[in-house]
This record gives sequence, C-alpha cells and structure tokens, in this order.
Amino acid sequence: MLARTVGASGLRVSRMGLGTLTWGGQTDTRDARTMLRRFVEAGGNLVDTAPAYGSGTAERLIGRVIHSDLDRDDLVIATKAGFTVDGDNRLVDTSRSAMLRDLEGSLRRLHTDHVDLWQVHAWGDAPLEETCEALDHAVRTGMARYVGVSNFVGWQSATAATWQRALRSRIPIISNQVEYSLLARRAEIEVMPAAHHHGMGVLAWSALGRGVLTGRYRTGTPKDSRGANDQLSWFVEPYLGAKSRAIVEAVAKAAHGLGVTTAQVALSWVRDAPQVASALVGARTPEQLEDLLATDDQRLPAEIAAALDDITGGRNMMRGGDDPLAGG
Repeated sequence: MLARTVGASGLRVSRMGLGTLTWGGQTDTRDARTMLRRFVEAGGNLVDTAPAYGSGTAERLIGRVIHSDLDRDDLVIATKAGFTVDGDNRLVDTSRSAMLRDLEGSLRRLHTDHVDLWQVHAWGDAPLEETCEALDHAVRTGMARYVGVSNFVGWQSATAATWQRALRSRIPIISNQVEYSLLARRAEIEVMPAAHHHGMGVLAWSALGRGVLTGRYRTGTPKDSRGANDQLSWFVEPYLGAKSRAIVEAVAKAAHGLGVTTAQVALSWVRDAPQVASALVGARTPEQLEDLLATDDQRLPAEIAAALDDITGGRNMMRGGDDPLAGG
C-alpha cells in the first residue's frame, strides 16, 4: 500500500487507515485481530483509535495483537484524548490533567511506551494554551512522537497551529482528523485551506459516509448494520435522507460503469482528494476490509471524480493543484 507524509512532518502513513470505532462492540476480538493482521500484510500501517471507543476496548485489542501477532513497529498508532462517553453523556475535558490521564490510560491498554500520533479529540472549554502544553509534554517525555487535533473547524485548527508555532520550543501540530466524504464535504470550506496553509495533513474519518456510501442502505436498514444498532443508529441516521440517497445512487452508477463496488468508488474519491493524508475506514468484518484493500491499485478517472464533485456540492477548489501538501 502506498504511503504519504502527514502534512509537512516526517510521519509516513498508509493512505488508507483502519478505524476502530466498532471494536469490542459490533466487531469481535477474532475479527479485529484478523483485520489488523490482514491490513498490515497489505502494507497498511495507520490504525486510529481512542479511549472512548468501546470504553477502551479498542485500545486493549490493539495492545493484545501487537504482543501476539505483530511487531509494534508494524503500526502507526494514532489515539486521542479529552473526550469520554458516560452512558448517554458525551463529555469533553481538554484540561492538562485530563489529557495526560487519558494518555497514560491509552499507553497501559495498548501495552506500549508511546503512541505515534496523539490527538486532541475535540475542541474543549479549557484554555487552548493549557491543552497545547499537554501536547508538548507528551512529545518531550517520549509518550508521543507527533501530535494533532481532531474535529477542529478551520479557525480552531488555525488558532492551535499558530499558537504552537509562535515559539520554536513548542511542538508543531501536524494533522487535523475530520469527517470527510461524498456525503460530508464541509471540510473543504475552511478546514482544508487552513491545513494547507499551516502544513497540516488531513485524516478523513468516516470516508464511507458512516457506512451509507457502501450502498447497504439503498433498500432499507440491514439488521446487522450500524443503522440498526441501538448505540450507533444516531450516527447513521443523518445520512439516510433523500439527498443522501440520490448521492449514493450516483456513486453506485459510477461504480457499475467502472466495474468496481460502490464502497471502492467512495473511498477512492476521498483518498485522492487534495490535502488528505489518509482516508480512515471503519470496516466491521474481514470481508468488508478485503473489498476496501482492493482500491490500492485503483484511481478514479478525472472526469468521474469531477462529476462526483458536481453532484455532491460543486467543484473542489483545491483539486488539480501541484502543491506537495495536496496529498498524492
């Protein structure tokens, strides 16, 4: 699998990343282990997780696999801090103490002495300088190699990046992980330009539109899908309306013409979009992952990518540039 650098940093990641949101829930231990081994075998290295995923279960699964099936150096482990789930409540705490407490817990569960990319999971109420000081501390003490942010809108990521670069002693923010797909192109308005200006790579989470762009929901909600799951139905529901259905049909038509699957078209469009360092996918089964791995030697024809741009919101104004940070 081809690799890319993340923004202007020296961190190299596979251009498709493996997300672990469902691990320990809809994805059992055996399937998680099988997928992680197959992903690495195919040349993938970026695995994205968080303490909030299964209340730490996802991190524990990764920790077990790297001590039984894989070498630690096979993976670029990206995790997060500052966000927890308590029942139906989603709590954001980006204070220094909470951030470092989350990181220490992640390292225990992962059975490692460092993570490769440590991210602020969401913008919080704590002073930005306090949150960023936790990032600096993590790198200086060797607990993290690089740092990034997640779910920051344009002005938030630009503010954080500017603060960190104001003094040479601070650690640069190299990435912003945000939702980006054919069903969610808001990041193109400010997030992508801010990332480009500040030398940050974009990690695109839910590249398959929360699973909807696989085409599984074209005729209803499958019983084994996220949309039918009590804990995850809220996550899928926003993309089950008429507008989303029309987009899925357009993607399916393109896929039919190219002789590939709907999911492969959707993933290729995100993976090769300007500024994207890696497209994150949350495959729940080995079969789903296998389908997505087949995109590694595929590239959408320019006219198809442009047509999908037009159908889903208009031209991507950054497409077609020759800047080395544009992802490629």
